[in-house]
Amino acid sequence: MAVHFDLVDLRLMVRIAEANSLTRGAEASHISLPGASIRVKNLEESVGAKLLYRTSQGVTLTPPGQALVQHARLVLAQLEHLRGELQEYAKGVKGHLRVFANTTALEYLPAVLKEYLVAHPDVNIDLREKLSPDTVRAVSEGQTDIGLVAGAVRTENLEVIPYRVDRLVLVVGHAHPFAQASVLAFEDTLDCDHICLSEASALHGFLRRVCDSLHRQMRVRIQVGSFETACRLIEAGTGIAVLPASAAQRHAQLMAIRTVPLADDWAVRAQQICVRKLQALTPFARDLVDLLVADAAAARALQREAA
Repeated sequence: MAVHFDLVDLRLMVRIAEANSLTRGAEASHISLPGASIRVKNLEESVGAKLLYRTSQGVTLTPPGQALVQHARLVLAQLEHLRGELQEYAKGVKGHLRVFANTTALEYLPAVLKEYLVAHPDVNIDLREKLSPDTVRAVSEGQTDIGLVAGAVRTENLEVIPYRVDRLVLVVGHAHPFAQASVLAFEDTLDCDHICLSEASALHGFLRRVCDSLHRQMRVRIQVGSFETACRLIEAGTGIAVLPASAAQRHAQLMAIRTVPLADDWAVRAQQICVRKLQALTPFARDLVDLLVADAAAARALQREAA
């Protein structure tokens, strides 16, 4: 028997799942509670399976409900993507590309995106900074077209292409006691004042997770919005910071700062490009992937020459 899905029902199920509540899901969908209950009941009858477990504490999804909500998110995300692209077509723009990237990858992207946008004047890019696990989830759920992730993240359901390899390093002022160290463990720095990027940055979230695994906390003295500002404050003796080596070395050419390698395994960050299915990407999305791959190859060639 054919099952027909109503977009209102799909949005309702997603909102119920997000709130773990039929009442709040109905409110978020601007539907009365009786109306929402009828819609869920009709949907259950249509698919022939129970979608919600109802308890005094609220509702949770059954396995069929989880499957439905997962696909509903993909469908709704694709519709939003379609709506956005059609609006851009009306403005004369012929493509819209979504890219999620971690903090370190953002250090490399400006030059690549400049070249891409020159070659594709009719394409707009929505670039967002995200933690790598969040990016993997977004690519899997169709919320973004291309993801740039780093470190040990699970990407079994995605197609991945190696990108670059960077290292997180400790950045200190020339007068700091750590300036003469040849290598340091991150945990040994936690009694010092740290300069961190804002809480919205993927790097901040990553370091917070590392601290949680050590059952320690960073002494965050100040939070800033850019690598340059962090390095200027380090030069002024305000504190120390963990930053991508590529950014730190660039600023060290102009500032009185030093980089100290971290002994931790997680400090070596292998970057990867991830997509749901390479062959399913639009041609202009494939063009960006090709540019990223070429950028990585050029970087490896420079490293070989330097060695």
